Amino acid sequence: MNHSLIERLPSRQVEVVLECVDEAEVDEMWSFVQAKANPRWLWHAMDHHTGKVLAYVFGRRKDSVFLRLQELLEPFGITKYYTDGWGAYERQKVFQRC
Repeated sequence: MNHSLIERLPSRQVEVVLECVDEAEVDEMWSFVQAKANPRWLWHAMDHHTGKVLAYVFGRRKDSVFLRLQELLEPFGITKYYTDGWGAYERQKVFQRC
């Protein structure tokens, strides 16, 4: 959900619908800014059944950035996560490796 956009729109133009999602795929991909020494990561979560993006955040490859993504996913009531087993996922102990 793009919170900054929603906050700028008049309330009559905003309709937010959240559905429960039981399973999500979480992954990260990277690019760099001007030099490979400045990597930036896109962390994203997708509905395991539909492939729709549920939430995303940009930042470094650090646990704190992943925790921001996890906060965005809380309203969905996700009970099962699929990941590649990278350290941040393992340290949170709520994700299952696929």
